[in-house]
Amino acid sequence: MKLRGKIVVGAMVCAAIGVLSFAMFSRTPKVSAAADQKEMGQWTDPANPSDELVDGPYKVDPNWPKPLAELFPEEKGWTWGAVQGIFAQNPDRIFVAMRGELPDLSNMKPQFVDVETNYGIKTHLQVPVTGLYPRNASVGQYASPGEAGDDYKGIEGKDYKWKHIITVFDSKGNVKEAWTQWDSLFKPDNANVLSQGRVHKILISPYDPEKRVWAIDDGHQVIRIFSNDGKKLLQTIGTINTTTARNAAKTGNTLKPSFTKKVGPDGETFGRQTDIGWLPDGTFFVTDGYEETRVVKFDKNGKFIKAWGQPGNNGHEMRPGYFNTVHGIAIDNQRHLYINDRTNRRIQIFDENGNYINQWYLGDGPTATYHIFMTADQHLWASDGHGNFKFYKYDLTGKLLYTWGTQTPSPGGLWGTHQFSVDQEGNLYTAEVWGGRPQKFIPRKGADPSTLIGQPIRPTWKQ
Repeated sequence: MKLRGKIVVGAMVCAAIGVLSFAMFSRTPKVSAAADQKEMGQWTDPANPSDELVDGPYKVDPNWPKPLAELFPEEKGWTWGAVQGIFAQNPDRIFVAMRGELPDLSNMKPQFVDVETNYGIKTHLQVPVTGLYPRNASVGQYASPGEAGDDYKGIEGKDYKWKHIITVFDSKGNVKEAWTQWDSLFKPDNANVLSQGRVHKILISPYDPEKRVWAIDDGHQVIRIFSNDGKKLLQTIGTINTTTARNAAKTGNTLKPSFTKKVGPDGETFGRQTDIGWLPDGTFFVTDGYEETRVVKFDKNGKFIKAWGQPGNNGHEMRPGYFNTVHGIAIDNQRHLYINDRTNRRIQIFDENGNYINQWYLGDGPTATYHIFMTADQHLWASDGHGNFKFYKYDLTGKLLYTWGTQTPSPGGLWGTHQFSVDQEGNLYTAEVWGGRPQKFIPRKGADPSTLIGQPIRPTWKQ
């Protein structure tokens, strides 16, 4: 009798659980296909749901900026070189930095050249190859000078012109200011020796009411700060053509001695620095860099405070605080520093004193994160420079939320997005170091705001 009672009670409990489970399941809202797509990061253009979205949730402006030879008639036959940097102060004031000019190949006559494979097979190849970029503007013996290679053979005036290194454009793609008075300042001392001179990135602190312009010259191992109108060089941080003793002996990128032989104090020198991030009080951090393997902290006046970081196992490093190619920085509203440890394909996170917090491993593969960007709504966007050639959106736990981008020489394509910036109207500007062009992307009408690269932090100035 007791056994029978237990069985009856057990059956009743099971039945109750089954009814409750059915009720809970039946009350679970069904996820629509649209919601599922949004959760997966997919978005379609409501104006044309079949659009393949080559330029993602944006429409590229094919007329921004206007052709170089139209802006400067004396440059007929020449075009953009490797475009390293871009920064939008506002929709009518966009800074572009490039490594000089290159011959315009847009109307190049096709030719056939003889090539030979490693197996001794000789064949013919058409140049340029149909459907591809006619050249890499950044890498190669006859690309823009100033890249990391000691085999450069370009001749000035024939293969390149060192002109229009920093230019300011308006919203229509016209020139507002050409800072040609500073061209020679950034010129490589010897174009045939490893990267001695260029503007790597161009920036303005979001907390600076004067909107001073910071130009990172990693080739000369200095950071130069200009007045916003470009008329004055206000300050130089670092020691020209001088590096740290550690970097001179062996770099964290090539694992060979640096081409910069002169050494100086660690607090007054760099190892080809790459990017800058600021705190509200003006304290700033420099990622250092292509050769050095550290993050450097300065006070608002440029006085050295501290540095941290060690050389890692190039491409295979997972230990905290070890770096190879320290290529970017972004800072969230908790004053946490997100450091782009590029060669090791990860983002390392520290507090403002260099204490390790976390890291995101970005996965195996050929990708290389060129620029990272913190939005005011606290998302991290990144551009892949060589590999997938896309934009990536992450939440601050490191979860990948959305991605877009296509490699194509047509307007709207991406090839080596080295820096990007967003203006107050939501327009996106990209600097293509490999593709050799600046571009402007305008948000599509009806675009899901979560797919657009959001506004940066601008607490001090709006225009």
